[in-house]
Amino acid sequence: MSKNKIRFEIEDTEYSFYYKKSDLKIDFNRIAFIFFILVLISIIFSIHLIHLGSRQLKIEKKDNFNFNNNSPSRADIVDRENNYLVKTVKSIDIGINPVEIIDKKKLLLNLRYIFPEKNFQEIETKIKKNKFFWFEKKISEENYEKIMKLGDKSIKPHESLTRLYPHKNLFSHIIGQIDDDNYGISGIEKSFDEILKQRSEPLELTVDTDIQFLIRKELIKYNEIFNTKGSAAVLMNIHSGEIIAFTSLPDFDLNKREKIVDKNYINRVSKGVYEFGSVFKTFTLAAAFDEDLIEPETEYLDLPKSLTCYGFAIREYDNKIPKDLSAEQILIRSGNIGSVRIGQEVGQEKFKSFLSKIGVLDEIKFDIEETGKPIKFNWGKCPLATASYGHGITTTLLQLAKAYSIITNGGFEITPTLIKKKKKIKRRKILDKKVSEKILPILRKIVTTKEGTASLANVEGYEIGGKTGTANKSINGVYSNKKVNTFVSVFPTSKPQFVMAVMLDESSRSESYIYHYRDGSNFKLLGSPRNTAGWTTVEVTGQIMDKIGPILATKYLEIN
Repeated sequence: MSKNKIRFEIEDTEYSFYYKKSDLKIDFNRIAFIFFILVLISIIFSIHLIHLGSRQLKIEKKDNFNFNNNSPSRADIVDRENNYLVKTVKSIDIGINPVEIIDKKKLLLNLRYIFPEKNFQEIETKIKKNKFFWFEKKISEENYEKIMKLGDKSIKPHESLTRLYPHKNLFSHIIGQIDDDNYGISGIEKSFDEILKQRSEPLELTVDTDIQFLIRKELIKYNEIFNTKGSAAVLMNIHSGEIIAFTSLPDFDLNKREKIVDKNYINRVSKGVYEFGSVFKTFTLAAAFDEDLIEPETEYLDLPKSLTCYGFAIREYDNKIPKDLSAEQILIRSGNIGSVRIGQEVGQEKFKSFLSKIGVLDEIKFDIEETGKPIKFNWGKCPLATASYGHGITTTLLQLAKAYSIITNGGFEITPTLIKKKKKIKRRKILDKKVSEKILPILRKIVTTKEGTASLANVEGYEIGGKTGTANKSINGVYSNKKVNTFVSVFPTSKPQFVMAVMLDESSRSESYIYHYRDGSNFKLLGSPRNTAGWTTVEVTGQIMDKIGPILATKYLEIN
C-alpha cells in the first residue's frame, strides 16, 4: 500500500465498531495551520462585508436627509440671570417622496390610521404631483415609531430644530421668531441670526424676567381699566443703556409661530412713532440750560393765555396756570406758553441741534430691526414754537428713554441695548453736567408738589422724578380726540440709575377706578377726572414701582 494512502476497514459485529489503520503517518500540524488560514480569511471577508453594509447604510441615510446634510444648530437665549428665554431642542420632520411609494393605497390607509386629523384629499393631491413634500413637522416620538414601522421607502425622516419659548408672550417683541428653515424672521432671532447659528454658548440679554413679568402684568391690568388700544413700557439703566424690561401690548405667544398681520401688534417701544406731547418740554428747558441762557429761577412775567401762529391758537391746557412763572415752574406746571418763550430763546438751529444730539430726531440704531423712523420735522418759526411744548414732533418711546437718560446721567451719550456686554464701553460726554444738576430737582418737584402733574407716582422711598405728556393722536393727518398718554420717570433723583417710560395708547377715563392719593392724606377718589397722563399713565407707573421697587433695591432716603 502506498505511503500516501490510508485504509479504513469497518467490520460488522453485534455490539462493536472496529477499524484497522495502516502504518502511514499523518502530519496534523499542517492540517491545523491550513484550517487557521481558512478561518482567518473568512473573518476578514466578513469584516469587509460589514463595512460595506455600514457604508451603504450611511449612504441611504444621507439620501434620506439630502435636504439638509448638516445637523442644524442655534444657540439658546438667556436673561441677565441665565434664565432660559429660548431653548433649542432637536426634532424630526417627516417628508414623503411620491416617486418611491411602494403601495399608494396601503400607505394612505396606514397614514389615515396614524394621523386621523389630517386632510388626506390634500395629501393625495400632493402625491399625484410626484414631488417631495413635508407630511408632518415635529412629529411626536410615538407617531415617529409608528410611521417608520410601515417600512415604505417614500417616507423620509429629517432632523431639524425646534425653538421653545418657556415664557410664551413675555418677550415676544424682543426675541421674535424663526421660520421652518432655521432663519430668523424678526427680533433678536433675525438681527443675530448668523451669530446664533455659529455660537455654542447661550446669548445673554440684559432683561430681567421677574421685572418684565411684573411690568407686563400691571400693563395688562390697566389696559382693561383704562380701555386702551395698547400700551408699552421700557426700563433702562441710564448709565450703561442696558434695558431691563421692554414690554409692548398686545403681544403674542411665540410657540404658536403665527404670522402677525394685525397692525395693533406693533412694537410700541421701538417701532411705533408717536407725538408724545409735554414730555418734550423737558428737552426745551434742558437745551436752554446747556446753552447757559437761563437758570431754574429765571422769571417769565406776564405770560399770555394764548398765542397765534399761522392762524392757529396755542393755549395753556389749564387756565389756572399763573401768568408769572419761573423757568422751573413752567416745567412743573407743564406750561405751553412759557415753554414756547424758552424755545424761542434757544432758537431753531440750537434746539434742533440739541434734539439731534440726544437722539430723538433720527431713526435709532438698535439690536433689533423693528425700529421706527420719526417723521421728518419741517422747521420754521411756528414749528419751533410747537416743538417747544411737544406738538407736531414725533419719536419713539425708546428714544424718549434714551434722551431722558442723557439729560439726567451727567450728559453722557448712551446706546440702548438688549445684549449683555462683558466689557464696559467708554462713554462720551455730550452735555454739560450742569444740565442734569438743574433738571433732576425740577423733575422731582413735578412728582412731589401740588402744582406738579405726577403726584400719583410719588411712591415712598424711591425718589421718583419725571414728566407727563398728553397728546392728541393724528390719524390720516387730522388730529383726533384719541390720546397718547405718557410718563417718563427717572429714579432715584438724588443719584439717578434708572429711566422708565410708560405709554398708554388711546386710553379712556375710568368711571369705577379708585385712586389712592400718595400725599399722606389717605384720600381716595372714585373715577378719573380727566383722560390725561397725570390720571392714567402716572397711576400705572406708581403701581409698577410698588411691585418692582424692592427688586431694583432703590429704597433711598428722601432728600429734601
